[in-house]
Amino acid sequence: MGLNWQDYTAKGAKDYEIAEAAEKHLIKIRELAMKIGLEDEEILPYGHYVAKIDYARALKRLAGKPDGKYIDVTAITPTPLGEGKSTTTMGLVQGMGKLGLNVTAAIRQPSGGPTMNIKGSAAGGGMSQCLPLTPFSLGLTGDINAIMNSHNLGMVALNSRMQHELNYDDAALAKRSLKRLDVDPNRVEYGFIIDFAAQCLRNIMIGLGGKMDGYLMQSKFGIAVSSEIMAILAVASDLKDLRERIGKMVLAYDKKGNPVTTSDLDVAGAMTAWMVEALNPNLMQTLEGQPCFVHAGPFANIAIGQSSIVADRLALKLADYHVTESGFAADIGFEKFWNLKCRFSGLIPNTAVIVATVRALKCHGGAPIPVPGKPLPEEYKVANVGQVEKGCANLLHHVATVKKAGISPVVCINSFVTDTKEEIETIRKACEAAGARVAVSDHWLKGGEGAIELANAVKDACDDKLDFKFLYGLDQPLKERIEIIAKEVYGADGVDYGPDADKKLAVYAKDPAISKLGLCMVKTHLSLSADPNVKGVPKGWRLFVRDCLVYAGAGFVVPVAGAITLMPGTASDPAYRRVDVDTETGKVKGLF
Repeated sequence: MGLNWQDYTAKGAKDYEIAEAAEKHLIKIRELAMKIGLEDEEILPYGHYVAKIDYARALKRLAGKPDGKYIDVTAITPTPLGEGKSTTTMGLVQGMGKLGLNVTAAIRQPSGGPTMNIKGSAAGGGMSQCLPLTPFSLGLTGDINAIMNSHNLGMVALNSRMQHELNYDDAALAKRSLKRLDVDPNRVEYGFIIDFAAQCLRNIMIGLGGKMDGYLMQSKFGIAVSSEIMAILAVASDLKDLRERIGKMVLAYDKKGNPVTTSDLDVAGAMTAWMVEALNPNLMQTLEGQPCFVHAGPFANIAIGQSSIVADRLALKLADYHVTESGFAADIGFEKFWNLKCRFSGLIPNTAVIVATVRALKCHGGAPIPVPGKPLPEEYKVANVGQVEKGCANLLHHVATVKKAGISPVVCINSFVTDTKEEIETIRKACEAAGARVAVSDHWLKGGEGAIELANAVKDACDDKLDFKFLYGLDQPLKERIEIIAKEVYGADGVDYGPDADKKLAVYAKDPAISKLGLCMVKTHLSLSADPNVKGVPKGWRLFVRDCLVYAGAGFVVPVAGAITLMPGTASDPAYRRVDVDTETGKVKGLF
């Protein structure tokens, strides 16, 4: 799109500087949408370069058209710095564009928490980005704001009902057309949400003051992308399905142990009203002008970690090849894509790309763990074939996981300037011996031009014979399924349960409405085990499940292993310290 990589990444330009230069060459969003087969009335512009798409109208019109090839991007167990899945997704789409293929992408919308903290906005980087960067990073079309309003309205309804039941007898409640729900204040499952990493809100007291100031109780905040409504947005098939799922959300339990849902509170309809426009996917573009849908952004461990089903369904009707991204490594992101998203959508992937870096392999091979915000240890700046070879065990574990789904994996070596030919060749030999295609990609440096080898490998893999199958059946007992995932995907010897998890799972097992739900496993993304400091492929360990939640609306049970919080903290040197506005032009600078 008019940019020469030698003028930018080769000279050390920052991501926002590259984005600003590229945005002068963007395709107007209506032109881009019509180019891929959307009609004028299906395009709902938000300015010149972003639009929502009336997916329901478009899918109805395109119902008879066959789907394109479906590609998932996942990764090996990353370092805390991340290994470039979003950048690779953009690069792959750009590379396939260079081959003249009709291709689209789908990625998650970033949360304000990571964007203003250490991680950044997840738009990709270098010459492989999703643009325009500023709206992508700062709220986009308001979907996350709608989720916050919808979620918090449910909490307002719950606390209000608890206050009124405390202050009125049954006769007074009946005059107000209310029935007593008798909510147990010690079993309120939900808290409020905000889209920042605000550790000061993890544990709070609400209702302080008099009897008209709400129900006095302990509460909490989570980050917006951990909300069940965000997960529902990712898995809902249409507005009717969205409404039904929101109505099933369990906010609390009464004093007899019965669930209290949003429907019991008569708030599900109003919560859905906030989400009507949010259900339409957002359309943007890569730095080189390929269409990119940005929709939903659930946490990859506590929630499903996928972009939306409606975005994928729409893109598969519009493109011959569609690339979607799963959060974190294959043990988390791909496993949930495979056993949850594909089960809900009915879509079958043709291949999965596993992003690997020499940096991550060295980490798994014994190099010091990198720390975000601090200089990279010297071990990562010099060649060490031995560490890379040892670290390949982690990569091969993920290759085996993808192959268990019955599809052919492609390993993408996301290239860094410090990589050596010997290190690359070590990775290639190990992966090819395990039956995986391998491609080296320089997309960060060169954009689509650097991703030609990857694009060709993925195109070839899409033509391989499929034997797709789920890892477990929904008729299997919950504990049996948890053990299957722990052993087959994580490599654990077995599973142990804390008293809270054991008690809850015993109750769930007796409830057919819960026992048949999917499993959304929660653990750290930094290790195959539940300990983030254990690298490689740990042996001789058991997964400890300390708690279990129910996301009845989203459609899954959530076993929790390890110390996972719904509210991250902001670091001492966050990204917002470097974000500012040019007051002459209004342009935002410093985003990455």
